[in-house]
Amino acid sequence: MTPTPFDLLVAGEINPDLILAGDVAPAFGQVEKLVDSAALTIGSSSVIFACGAARLGLKVAFIGKCGDDIFGRFMLEQMQAHQVDIGNVIVVEGGATGLSVILNRGVDRAILTHLGLVADLQAEDVADSLLSQAHHLHVASYFLQTKLQAGLPHLFERAHSLGLTTSLDTNYDPSEQWIGFDELLSVTNVFLPNEREAMSLTGMYDVHEAAARLGSRVEVAALKLGADGALGVRSAHSVRVDSIPVKVVDTVGAGDSFDAGFIYGYLQDWTLEKSLGLGTVCGALSTRKAGGTAAQPTLAEAMTYL
Repeated sequence: MTPTPFDLLVAGEINPDLILAGDVAPAFGQVEKLVDSAALTIGSSSVIFACGAARLGLKVAFIGKCGDDIFGRFMLEQMQAHQVDIGNVIVVEGGATGLSVILNRGVDRAILTHLGLVADLQAEDVADSLLSQAHHLHVASYFLQTKLQAGLPHLFERAHSLGLTTSLDTNYDPSEQWIGFDELLSVTNVFLPNEREAMSLTGMYDVHEAAARLGSRVEVAALKLGADGALGVRSAHSVRVDSIPVKVVDTVGAGDSFDAGFIYGYLQDWTLEKSLGLGTVCGALSTRKAGGTAAQPTLAEAMTYL
């Protein structure tokens, strides 16, 4: 590959997570309940992915929008501490950084999100001069980044014309409509849905059929199956890998850590099976501590499980 400053450019949303754990089901009627713990951590699918990729040793740049407020400053400080380049982040004066409040019950959670500037990044904000500094472009939280949606197919086309590969993790569609992907998937190299998202998007009731359908539309589809591992399809070849046993503390960001591991393998031209293996290990290990980034592994640590 031609040398560039960055292996990976992430175009995404910026917001912290406020994670509450314990008996987190709210009781209205002015009832005050006590929870076991509260933590302000790095949030947003895109940022957790970026931190996981940097933790594995990739050179990562990020573009997104946040406000010059306490949440925005927290996120930028944390991203820098995790070796993610923030030189292209757009700080909007007077803007409000988004926030997600996560009600965590270990293997399950509910999320309350204030979007703030999460939806404001546009394809036009990502200049060719920035694209040309990276080998790969990753986008997540498609349904939250509403101003990015219309221009994303052309952004991916621009990336391809400059020699980049592309990846997409839609995350969940709050409207449950799952539309607008015919054009986008045709210019996506790597598609990274979870099991529910894959079946919702394809209208299939079997995950293997959904994977085959998606695998016929992109270069490679990698489906996250949670504790059951992952399923990948490339050139009509299907591979299934198991996860590893871990003591789960918090599943926030596990799918994003999977994405980071898989994209690392993809950029190294690993086999589909090996890339899926690294993804599942990274996803599993990330659940050992609260928050999406606290337990993300280094490459050396992850490789001991492969």
